[in-house]
Amino acid sequence: MLLLRSAASALLRTTSHTPSLLCPLFTARFVRPSLRHPPGTRPFSASACLCKKKQRSLWLQLAEGQTMEDGNIEAILAPLRQAVKEQGDLVRLMKQEGAPEVDVTKAVAELKARKRTLEAKELSLQPKDDIVDRTKMEDTLKRRFFYDQAFAIYGGVSGLYDFGPVGCALKNNILQVWRQHFIQEEQILEIDCTMLTPEPVLKTSGHVEKFADYMVKDVKNGECFRADHLLKAHLQKLMSDKKCAAERKAEMESVVTQLDNYSQQELADLFVKYSVKSPTTGNELTAPISFNLMFQTSIGPGGNMPGYLRPETAQGIFLNFKRLLEFNQGKLPFAAAQIGNSFRNEISPRSGLIRVREFTMAEIEHFVDPTEKVHPKFSSVADLNITLYSSKAQTSGQSAHIMRLGDAVEQAIINNSVLGYFIGRIYLYLTKVGIAKDKLRFRQHMDNEMAHYACDCWDAEAKTSYGWIEIVGCADRSCYDLKCHARATKVPLVAEKPLKEPISISPQLAVHKTVNVVQFEPNKGAIGKAYKKEAKLAMEYLAVCDECFITEQEQLLNENGEFTIETEGKTFKLTKDMVGVKRFQKTLHVEEVVPNVIEPSFGIGRIMYTIFEHTFHVREGDEQRTYFSFPATVAPYKCSVLPLSQNQEFVPFVKELSEAMTKNGVSHKVDDSSGSIGRRYARTDEIGVAFGITIDFDTVNKSPHTATLRDRDSMRQIRAEVSELPVVVRDLANGTLTWAEVESKYPIFEGQETSKKDTIEE
Repeated sequence: MLLLRSAASALLRTTSHTPSLLCPLFTARFVRPSLRHPPGTRPFSASACLCKKKQRSLWLQLAEGQTMEDGNIEAILAPLRQAVKEQGDLVRLMKQEGAPEVDVTKAVAELKARKRTLEAKELSLQPKDDIVDRTKMEDTLKRRFFYDQAFAIYGGVSGLYDFGPVGCALKNNILQVWRQHFIQEEQILEIDCTMLTPEPVLKTSGHVEKFADYMVKDVKNGECFRADHLLKAHLQKLMSDKKCAAERKAEMESVVTQLDNYSQQELADLFVKYSVKSPTTGNELTAPISFNLMFQTSIGPGGNMPGYLRPETAQGIFLNFKRLLEFNQGKLPFAAAQIGNSFRNEISPRSGLIRVREFTMAEIEHFVDPTEKVHPKFSSVADLNITLYSSKAQTSGQSAHIMRLGDAVEQAIINNSVLGYFIGRIYLYLTKVGIAKDKLRFRQHMDNEMAHYACDCWDAEAKTSYGWIEIVGCADRSCYDLKCHARATKVPLVAEKPLKEPISISPQLAVHKTVNVVQFEPNKGAIGKAYKKEAKLAMEYLAVCDECFITEQEQLLNENGEFTIETEGKTFKLTKDMVGVKRFQKTLHVEEVVPNVIEPSFGIGRIMYTIFEHTFHVREGDEQRTYFSFPATVAPYKCSVLPLSQNQEFVPFVKELSEAMTKNGVSHKVDDSSGSIGRRYARTDEIGVAFGITIDFDTVNKSPHTATLRDRDSMRQIRAEVSELPVVVRDLANGTLTWAEVESKYPIFEGQETSKKDTIEE
């Protein structure tokens, strides 16, 4: 993404850091679109987009050359907004008029490029004090062992990280709050599925075929690079050369805007055309090859059962749908959740915890009747004011804006109140664990981003030094996954809804519970004659096919006279004399429902990284003192216990407080080292400890025994009885008590009144 600190640089030299290069981990199941189209000399056709180089260069120059000194921010952004709006209008018009798909694809690529340019410029105009010092923050994280590269003493492995004591505690607390916020409060069913997944499961879900990127290799040392990333970086380097001719630069710009659309051969041709070499050695590179991002293995000693480490946790929930439905007494709606590690063999992992090869996900699958997408608790979040970046705003060049969640659902900006409810709950969770409200937005997927089966998708995005990054995906996935697995396994994954009176079924009036029954009508004799013993497999497969699939195959049967099915590794070609389609009406006492799925999917590593950036601070007046202002609910330790010195008279009080903290379930850290109290405060602040209890000579000399309690963020202290402090800290950590309430109840600490000398004299 665009580095905020390089905002003054030319945007075209920084687009390698734009959000498009961050792999969407959650709602988008596949890294690359399956359709690719040949590149043109321009990123769009003359009929589709701005076609004169002067017109194109004008808005690029505006993006590159303007800064805050050039006047009002909106005046600077206006031409870029207009360029996005014009392109968005053009894309809509082309779709309405049925323009050739290749032209639409190019126009969409240009729209995305303009969107990125606009967003990059918006970020570059942000106040400088809004920018975190990432170098200083990462130094703190590494020095205090929040996390570090795995296998470091062996040289480390890219994309794999180990969490230290503080990072592990923070991560566990983030997950604990997630469980309480979602699983407990929403009464969600939690399961824990195996990470090893047999190949047929992921073939059905589409991961085996489509979960891939193109990669190139250094021919001498075998070093691998993601092809589109490397090509983009190489072209940007060429474009940054002052000697690069304007015409050649425009040509390379058009290539960059279409990188997502190139086929394997087209990428290979571009590597040759622009003489792309290894950036580390200068060696020749192989032609791009497709690289599946899943870690492959074999299950069992014989190696006869291929499998993969799961690329997501969701599939385990879908496969256990029937058992979960039974556990819920067969009733809809219900939700299931899973927290666990997933794996993606990234070609070139980078950006710390943002793009890794092993990562923790927390996913919810909310199963709901497609005709009843109304959440009974939506009113509890309807009044939330959330920054929404709708699809319409994106294609019109507008900014994200704050909107009441209830209004967004009423105006159909958000598809339904179930999806709206989860967006509200996600917002409340993220702000609870430390994401800044003013750096959080929900961006709606544009039509060309969503899978064909999805109804609506929104990503929770956070603003970081890398730009806006996706941290949670929330999608209405319709019934796609359950239907795929039902078709492959011949197990109906449906819920039954009892009817008060028998009804007749007809598809045109599905909302009124009237749908036709559509089934394959196999000719057992013809299929048996053609496929002998294997005919049973084909018959079983045909018996469980859904209406959508049957209709598609019926069309093929009418057009080509045949269609093909695959089941259990066997392929069957079925002709008109083997199978037909019958439609009829049927009276039912129970209606079968294939549930739709609302899927919130959380990337815990990305959430952690965002919390690091949003809570990292430098003490005013002391550049060397850094601290993390983690909310007390997720802070690695809730409290530190600090004796003023190593005087033995403090030891009983330290022991008493530590035991009481443990009994009250308060994680704490005792620091009785010899450093000054100020230095020890700084050490605990640096790892985000929320509060600190200091035992001093007033604790020893006065009765009742009291100690000071310090707030990390304000550095203010109060004085209270030792016996009260563990309960106060517990309530502060649970969020049932605020620091302001503590200050109003207890006296502010101004200074120690007695000393060691007073103790001796007494």
